[in-house]
Amino acid sequence: MLKIGIVGFGFMGRMHYRCWKARDDAQIAAICDANENIVEDSKKAVGNIEGAEDAVDFTGINIYSDTAKCLTEEKLDAVSIALPTFVHAQYTIEALKSGVHVLCEKPMGLNVTECESMMAAAKSSGKVLQIGHCVRFWPEYAKTKDIVASGEYGKVLAATFQRLAATPTWSQDNWIMDEQRSGGVALDLHIHDTDFVCYLFGMPRAVYSFGGKNSAGKLVHIVTQYLYDDDKVITAEGGWAMMPSFGFEMSFNIVQEKATIVYDCTREPAFKVCPTAGEAFTPEVQAGDGYILQIDHFVRALKGEKITPVTTLEDSRDSVKIVEAEKKSVQTGGIVSLK
Repeated sequence: MLKIGIVGFGFMGRMHYRCWKARDDAQIAAICDANENIVEDSKKAVGNIEGAEDAVDFTGINIYSDTAKCLTEEKLDAVSIALPTFVHAQYTIEALKSGVHVLCEKPMGLNVTECESMMAAAKSSGKVLQIGHCVRFWPEYAKTKDIVASGEYGKVLAATFQRLAATPTWSQDNWIMDEQRSGGVALDLHIHDTDFVCYLFGMPRAVYSFGGKNSAGKLVHIVTQYLYDDDKVITAEGGWAMMPSFGFEMSFNIVQEKATIVYDCTREPAFKVCPTAGEAFTPEVQAGDGYILQIDHFVRALKGEKITPVTTLEDSRDSVKIVEAEKKSVQTGGIVSLK
């Protein structure tokens, strides 16, 4: 039985709680959060998607406000780190040095330098470090990866990805809206699609991005074209300035020579393949969601099973590197090379 700790118990911490709680080979032994009212505050629904709204049962779980004390006293096997982005590197490195495996939420860090410090700590510790790029594990996205990689419908001609949300004002101390702590809309929200683009097509040679800013001059919407050496047209759009009644949308349209693959979480059916001949159909996908499946992948890795990595630390660092280039492109108004 794995002894698990969760460090940071806001929206994503509660999402990890749900996933760990559902496993029969793991026990949540400790929760660590700086909020002294975490038990009471966990009764409030937060976040922009479903999955973290259920009641939390703290029975048998020790509550800490000091991570070092938690790591010392609990003798954990692994921790989920669901803290604000600006402390990912600090607490990931601390946990790895204490001898525990780490699943850290995305993005890996605020910048490439932080990412590389985390990679070095993982290498020297000999422990598993996985970054929570849940979209790579999302059943429909994972199936799309398989379809594209198979070449069944020919090459990709064009693809568009969207991730749109109302302004995320629900975070503790409103840290998400502080670009110095979250990296802003590009690093906190849009990186999901940046990472998936890289997963499907590899590292682009350059990016060309445009941004929409609010009345305070802050970037709240970004559109990027990812430039490759061939002629495929790949774009992704991310924004968190939608009106409250809009809710949340993650979607894509992938145009291949012999089919179009469509996903839109706001539609029914959300996922379908539209081939050149015949009716559109919805492929069978793996049960569960990206959060459950990424934790299962993490557990299999720390148990030493031989698995094909869905995401690597180099991938997670490179996604941050691409977002840095996208933000630079918005600022300069020009193409930014990644080679």
